[in-house]
Amino acid sequence: MEQLIEKINYLLVEEFEVDAEKITPEANLKATLELDSLDYIDMVVVLEHHFGFKVKPEDFTSIETIQDFYDYTARRIHTKELV
Repeated sequence: MEQLIEKINYLLVEEFEVDAEKITPEANLKATLELDSLDYIDMVVVLEHHFGFKVKPEDFTSIETIQDFYDYTARRIHTKELV
């Protein structure tokens, strides 16, 4: 899980230009990343590309914190619903 968190944090910093210090498990994903609807589309593309699973838009409705995002990604990698 630690490697997954490191990779996600790296992608958030590199792809979405998030200040690494703002990325904490309890941080609100939308507020921390300053996401708009187009950014969510970009995030889906990044997840599918880097982690090899298909993202359903409705999956993001339950993701509020960075920890939720980590857990979602880990769960999807584990179940390995491929693109």
